[in-house]
Amino acid sequence: MARNSTGIVVAGLTAAALAVVGVLAVQASAAKERDDERRAKPSPSAPASPDDSATGEKDEFKLPVGTGEGKRVVYSLKADRVWLVGKNGTPSRTFEVTPGTVDPPPGNYRVTSRSGHVTGTDGVPIENVVRFADVGGVSVGFSAAIDGSTPNPDPSRKTGGVREDRADGEAMWLFATLDTRVVVVD
Repeated sequence: MARNSTGIVVAGLTAAALAVVGVLAVQASAAKERDDERRAKPSPSAPASPDDSATGEKDEFKLPVGTGEGKRVVYSLKADRVWLVGKNGTPSRTFEVTPGTVDPPPGNYRVTSRSGHVTGTDGVPIENVVRFADVGGVSVGFSAAIDGSTPNPDPSRKTGGVREDRADGEAMWLFATLDTRVVVVD
């Protein structure tokens, strides 16, 4: 009798475990579909076409020339704007940013480190931190304030955080993995 009840318990536990695994698989599949949809959707400010003469695209949204080829993040210091450019050379998203007080010199960089959640040099809790440069001991990277704010930085402090809104910060986080090229232009 003990053998039979042990078999029933084992069968019951196995069935329960399979049900949990099935539920988790369905949830993971749905989450992946949502992520894929989010990645495929350009932001409202992203150019519809690389040919701005055909679309009437504003110059401020146009990808700067001479930034190279392939997958890259392009950051314009003068425009305070970022473009996420796919392997095919077409921007999938562009958005405004609020730079810190320390800018990296124009040039080519690589994503060197990332952090999910930390406190910024300005004392603000931030997320989706993507670092790509060091200027005089100040780390420079993209991030989003957890409270969603993008205030102008205190000019008396050396800060290298290039702030994005939270949706753009998530897009950057998904796009700019370690070693992704970052091109900084004037």
